[in-house]
Amino acid sequence: MAVPQGPTPARTAEPHTQEPSSDSRTSHLSFCTKVCYGLGGIPNQVASSASAFYLQLFLLDVAQIPAAQVSLALFGGKVSGAVADPVAGFFINKSRRTGSGRLMPWALGCMPLIALAYFFLWFLPPFTSLRGLWYTTFYCLFQALATFFQVPYTALTMILTPSPRERDSATAYRMTMEMAGTLMGATVHGLIVSGAHTSQQCEDAVLLTSNTVSPDAARLYSIAAAVVAVTYPVCGSLLCLGVKEQPDPSVPASGQGLSFLTGLAVTTRHPPYLNLVVSFLFISAAVQVEQSYLVLFCTHASRLHDHVQSLVLTILVSAVLSTPLWEWVLQRFGKRTSAFGICVMVPFSILLAAVPSAPVAYVVAFVSGVSIAVSLLLPWSMLPDVVDDFQRQHRHGPGVETIFYSSYVFFTKLSGAGALGISTLSLEFAGYEAGACQQTEEVVVTLKVLIGAVPTCMILIGLCILIAGPAPKMPSQDTSCQLSLRRRTSYLA
Repeated sequence: MAVPQGPTPARTAEPHTQEPSSDSRTSHLSFCTKVCYGLGGIPNQVASSASAFYLQLFLLDVAQIPAAQVSLALFGGKVSGAVADPVAGFFINKSRRTGSGRLMPWALGCMPLIALAYFFLWFLPPFTSLRGLWYTTFYCLFQALATFFQVPYTALTMILTPSPRERDSATAYRMTMEMAGTLMGATVHGLIVSGAHTSQQCEDAVLLTSNTVSPDAARLYSIAAAVVAVTYPVCGSLLCLGVKEQPDPSVPASGQGLSFLTGLAVTTRHPPYLNLVVSFLFISAAVQVEQSYLVLFCTHASRLHDHVQSLVLTILVSAVLSTPLWEWVLQRFGKRTSAFGICVMVPFSILLAAVPSAPVAYVVAFVSGVSIAVSLLLPWSMLPDVVDDFQRQHRHGPGVETIFYSSYVFFTKLSGAGALGISTLSLEFAGYEAGACQQTEEVVVTLKVLIGAVPTCMILIGLCILIAGPAPKMPSQDTSCQLSLRRRTSYLA
């Protein structure tokens, strides 16, 4: 490479001969750092997995809340989590760097509060008339607090290293660990509460009044909640010990840069980002609907209720095992090409609704896990590319990562809130009876539509938008080094 010419060659030659080497060393992340970074995301995924698969069943059949109130609780919780995203982004953007960093204190400080909110979400209060309000309140708290953890935690990806390849690698570690957390959450929670949903429970239901809840069921759900809540302090400690936040190179010493509201207005008009958000509004909502109604479908719309735990495990094991494979596919064939892996689940979801037999269900579960893995990995791998593309075009620095990550989660949570709220409300219109062992034919048909047709339509719409829309331009190696050098210079100025 030719040395840039200038009035003082001796001084300009030195940075160009030393900086790439220094940058190369600092951009490399150790195996320990990647593992500890991934472990930090496990608790939220453990809790979210248990909630995604079992919360509706708990609220409808154990707490025996009417479906309309369950719809309100789920919608309110998702909306509170969505609203918390820009709020979290605003306060984190305004916060000053401490001795442990700018993002890390937010992530670690939220963990104890999230654990408490999660436990009370599964606790059965002694009163019955205000249970709907109780669960709505704690679900809203849990979602909001989890957001205040997730926004700074995911934004750490941009600060750990300036290297796109290393960021993709860190993201792959994080997604693999989070998928393992998802597996842990559904497995541990499911094994503990499995005794509350046996066929014997329905045979003995005649011995209970319509407003009576099995004490064993309530106790089992509380135990499961306590076990999941313990993962927050354990994994938070590992995150703190293994990951040291580097000085944010995007924040210049002068403190000038984008305010959160101004940055939000600018970033949401960036075409590649807008395309990414809109496409995954549909895709992420489809995945949430598929997860939320699988257990209800197996319990009330098919004779698979003895296979629920095994099917959930099949989905999650398949997702965990396929995540490293998808990371290789992303690197080898490109991220947009990998997006077609999401639509693999489409024909199988329809097949499960049409032929709800055990062999078909296990095949569908395996394929769904493979598709869910890429649907979760892909947006978090594309988002850093979008941020870099925005940085190269607009030359803004302070807080851009937080703005992008918080607004992305805001929009996807909002779409999930609408999808789950409307779909759960449809059960109320279909005549779902809380705690009943056998539902009407209208409820069965509604569950088949929710497990088959609804996710199919959402996935196809999302993929069409993603493929047809603009993509961020990938920089050359020289451009990446220049961007890293510009960031480092602005920080040290």
